[in-house]
Amino acid sequence: MSATAATPIAYPPTERADTVEMIFGEEIADPYRWLEADVRSDAKVAKWVAEQNAVTEAYLETLPGRDWFKARIAERMDYERFGLPHRYGSRYFYTRNTGLQNQSPLFVQDGLDGPRRALLDPNGWAKDAATALSDWQPSPDGSKLLYSVQDGGTDWRILKVLDVESGEDTGDEIRWAKFTGLSWVGEEGFLYSRFPEPEEGQDFQALNYSQAIYYHALGTPQSEDRMVFSTPDFPERGHYATVSDDGRWAFVTSSTGTDSRNELQVIDLSQAEQSGWALRPLVTGFDNEWTPIDTVGSVLYLKTNTDAPTYRLVKVDLAADVPVFETVVEARAEPIDSASIVGDKLVVSYLKDAASRAEVFALDGTPVRQIDLGGLGTVSGFGGRPGDPETFYAFSSFNQPTAIYRLDLASGESTPFAIPKLALDPAKYDVGQVFYPSKDGTKIPMFIVKRKDVTAPAPTLLYGYGGFDVSLTPGFSATRMAWIDAGGVFALANIRGGGEYGKAWHDAGRLANKQNVFDDFVAAGEWLKANGVTTKDGLAIEGGSNGGLLVGAVLNQRPDLVDAARAAVGVMDMLRFDRWTAGRYWVDDYGYPSKEADFKVLRSYSPYHNIRSGIDYPATLVTTADTDDRVVPGHSFKYTAALQAADAGDEPHLIRIETRAGHGSGKPTDKAIAEGADVLSFLAYWTGLKVPPTGGD
Repeated sequence: MSATAATPIAYPPTERADTVEMIFGEEIADPYRWLEADVRSDAKVAKWVAEQNAVTEAYLETLPGRDWFKARIAERMDYERFGLPHRYGSRYFYTRNTGLQNQSPLFVQDGLDGPRRALLDPNGWAKDAATALSDWQPSPDGSKLLYSVQDGGTDWRILKVLDVESGEDTGDEIRWAKFTGLSWVGEEGFLYSRFPEPEEGQDFQALNYSQAIYYHALGTPQSEDRMVFSTPDFPERGHYATVSDDGRWAFVTSSTGTDSRNELQVIDLSQAEQSGWALRPLVTGFDNEWTPIDTVGSVLYLKTNTDAPTYRLVKVDLAADVPVFETVVEARAEPIDSASIVGDKLVVSYLKDAASRAEVFALDGTPVRQIDLGGLGTVSGFGGRPGDPETFYAFSSFNQPTAIYRLDLASGESTPFAIPKLALDPAKYDVGQVFYPSKDGTKIPMFIVKRKDVTAPAPTLLYGYGGFDVSLTPGFSATRMAWIDAGGVFALANIRGGGEYGKAWHDAGRLANKQNVFDDFVAAGEWLKANGVTTKDGLAIEGGSNGGLLVGAVLNQRPDLVDAARAAVGVMDMLRFDRWTAGRYWVDDYGYPSKEADFKVLRSYSPYHNIRSGIDYPATLVTTADTDDRVVPGHSFKYTAALQAADAGDEPHLIRIETRAGHGSGKPTDKAIAEGADVLSFLAYWTGLKVPPTGGD
């Protein structure tokens, strides 16, 4: 090891306040609460950030593998990448990145064989390329494009409209949209969701309450937009609008948090003006999930977990006075991941042990055929409309970059639309799956990926999430591939709290069951060491957001197991998470800090509150960003300050704070490459992964 990198670090001094609260009979110290202030407006916090970044950068410069990883990640990312095509009218719309462009431009072409032309290129929107094209939706005939702009990684969106033929903006602009759909109503307007404008200076910290759905008519100012639906008596409810592909029906989905449960109302758009946009309740009560798929005439197809923890598909006639739901596709052992109507068929994707499989059904639920995906991986897409002859889907795996295919619904034949041309031979990598026992005996699936010529134990990077019904499935990552190319092993544990096996799997890892998540992850690390996958001192762990919480909790509970860690944009203060931006939604998974029973559970594992002095913690790199308004950076700031102040050993405990970036989406390619190189070189150094590697290509 480099003598410089192994030398204990002198951290910048962090002021410690005497903030103490009595909560349910317990004194809770919060000495770094001042770090919750917005770094963009608080000079004291900004100074702390600058000092921490300076120390971290000086340290990262000493790491021998940094340049190699930076070059390797760029190499693995440098290939032509396409997004899924969407057809509207005669036009096909899709994103395309030549390889290392910071943002992916949006293209349009007339017909499958027509010439493509760039429609939007976000690379010129900001000097630092940190302003991104977020979502986009063509109008039904493809003549206009509604799109959203994301600046600096924030969750806030600016909505704009483009004339596709001329390429010129129409001048329509919507502010304060967030967590919104983009739903055209004919060709002359659209529905969207927004929050009230925050008080000055609170854009990135204020709690998100009182979301409402508005209708915007093209050519009018936002101030004239019509409020279609809101619940002022229930400001905690969020509302999301979609429109059926035939343009006849609008659906308003209302929820109270992150759980898969919602109310559903319908608007007959053919009568909207006469009825005053009247909403008719279709499902009341927040008991289960009811997700509209699409309509065929007056018949609506939905995905629901009502009496079906792994989901089933149902239909209901919207013309009936009393809605009666009829099962179309029964629930199976494998959860339904997504469903769509294309042509006169239902296309349904399932999860089988956290990998995708897909099947086509007739509209009455009769099985038609399996779709051959060609291997263990993840499928997405299958968009389209009733009557369409085709759909497009994407397939990827750990060792296969995303490829786009066109599926002919009549013949069932899949043909390539865009196959990546990357100098990578999938056959040189092993992609396997094991099932290991957790502390309580529950079998947990885990993917293990490595080069085939790596036969001895090797430093291993273990990744996990475990929350919010989110399923982790195989997918290509240039950064992970760089770790594997260096001779390391990558492992992905499908721990409880996710959605890999439906509702029961999620429930087993949330609220009072949250400790199962940490036990599952610890058991994965123990299995990797006991079975000779990783070396004795070669286990690195990584997770982001809820996964950052996972890393923080595991470091507190089992610092002896872990040899290096990266906690990204983590939820680290479990007693105050519900006080900022979208944090209030997370009570569905975490519980309420204001309720004594929940508080006791949260207090037991909160990363910030359970750091132990006198214990050697492994080398830890915390990463966050100044514009993260999903998990505000104060979580990571406070956690890092507490870890640095503790008697936690001589290994580095650093924080890397990105500027003009957020929770992850919209990050420019150059920032992603730089961050990936910093993280991997840090983890490689402290797990003994030799860079540059021997073997491989």
